[in-house]
Amino acid sequence: MNVLFYLIPISLLLGGIALAAFFWSLKSGQYDDLNGAAERILYDEDEPPRG
Repeated sequence: MNVLFYLIPISLLLGGIALAAFFWSLKSGQYDDLNGAAERILYDEDEPPRG
């Protein structure tokens, strides 16, 4: 039962760190272009020049 006095603050601290990391990723723009990476994989950049 005494272990709960250690585990509850540790879990709250880890949850706070995860929440801060999530808000940091939102502010840095990592979720701005969700379709761009999925579409870029379809295009071949090494395509030889035509003509």
